[in-house]
Amino acid sequence: MKLLPPLGNLDRLEDAAVLDPVVNLLRDLANTVIQPQALRDVLHGVPIGHPLHPVAVQVPIGAWVSASILDFVPGQRRAAAILTGVGVVSALPAVVSGYTDWSQLHEQQMRLGLVHATANALAEGCYVVSLGHRLRGRRVRGKAWALAGLSVVGFAGLIGGHLAYRQASGANHVEDVPHRVSPGWLDIAGLDDLSEGRLEKRVLGEVPLVLLRRGSEVDVLAGLCSHLSGPMDQGSVVGEDGDSCVVCPWHGSVFSLDTGEVVHGPATSPLPRFQTRVVGGVVQVCLPGAG
Repeated sequence: MKLLPPLGNLDRLEDAAVLDPVVNLLRDLANTVIQPQALRDVLHGVPIGHPLHPVAVQVPIGAWVSASILDFVPGQRRAAAILTGVGVVSALPAVVSGYTDWSQLHEQQMRLGLVHATANALAEGCYVVSLGHRLRGRRVRGKAWALAGLSVVGFAGLIGGHLAYRQASGANHVEDVPHRVSPGWLDIAGLDDLSEGRLEKRVLGEVPLVLLRRGSEVDVLAGLCSHLSGPMDQGSVVGEDGDSCVVCPWHGSVFSLDTGEVVHGPATSPLPRFQTRVVGGVVQVCLPGAG
């Protein structure tokens, strides 16, 4: 089945460089205003292990859909007005979480994300107007504006689906690693071939890994960032609360070398961590659950 013609425009929006001045301005604003890092981690969804934004949008969308349904049920005028207001208020945290995620994406994703955000802002405006009419007793106008807002929300959701599934923003980019690595212990490098305290890249089959030698011990993680596949071997090693961590060079996600867990976002999924041992001067790795 062919793609619906209007949806082909979404692909073209990805390459619309004319949007870049606005994108760059809003990105810099987000990275300046949304602080500290602990707040950014919560808004990214680090504590729950996946992006917060898709969860946060359920409340306003659910409230607005319910309000429009109740608009056609006799005697539910007050309930519909309350749900409209709930949607207007609950959209704010959804906006902030989405804005935080958006500020740490690739250029093509940010361009389309700007259109997504603009559509959502227009929908929010429709519902604010709808609520105003409802509070003034103008029921027909209130319903009409709500239906207009719901239509725009649907369009914005379509773009959001494109961002999430077509462009893989927010997806775990190392989910496939256990399925592409053979089970058991596998040779990866000679211990003497690894420089002390320096991130190095090795490839296991077709799977890139990042290695860090610390004396006779070697830490090995999946070599691509779970956020957007940044090359972890080009990152840096830092200390974080007494833990040695590796920082992605693209968007600054921080991962524990000891566990692979996310210490700071925008990444929300951990990096697969390989067990290691040295046999006869050769570093061997094993990924639990591989294959």
